[in-house]
Amino acid sequence: MRLKPVPPAPESLEFVADAQRAVPLVPGDEDDCCARLVRRLDLPSRDVAREWLTFLRALGLAEETASGFRRTDAEADLQRLRTAFRERVYLADDVLDALSGSEEVRGDDTEPGATAEETFERVRDRVPEWERSRRRDWEAFWREGVERRLAWAALLGLVDVVADGVGPGDDAERRYRPVEVTTG
Repeated sequence: MRLKPVPPAPESLEFVADAQRAVPLVPGDEDDCCARLVRRLDLPSRDVAREWLTFLRALGLAEETASGFRRTDAEADLQRLRTAFRERVYLADDVLDALSGSEEVRGDDTEPGATAEETFERVRDRVPEWERSRRRDWEAFWREGVERRLAWAALLGLVDVVADGVGPGDDAERRYRPVEVTTG
């Protein structure tokens, strides 16, 4: 099963470990778990906490049991997170494949990469019809979703972030280029 909610990427992976530790060991209901995440991580709302709880499930760091949600004993190591992100986060693998398969982004370091908007255009047909029907603003919602997936991919070292400006400090749009990740 692939899960859709993806919170904004944090500054570091340490926040992911903190988020996992914020989920109780003894199962609790969703409201209790979300309240705990809000309090311990200083999140702005229960909706954001709910995104985190679902995302932690996708990463294999939390699970839903018959009694509620609890943290798993899985470690938040980089390789595990990369694998879970690609395999269990809806559209993550498609976004990465869209970058890898693009003529514009393959090649040497002089190539510009792709923007989140360009990447969204390459995967927009993979957004389910029911998602398009339930939201009037489905394109904006999924554009943001692609941006979030790219930010997480950058945090996980699956893509490089490059800018198309001419120098440091330019307000250039972020561009993403795939990186070759070795396992082991």
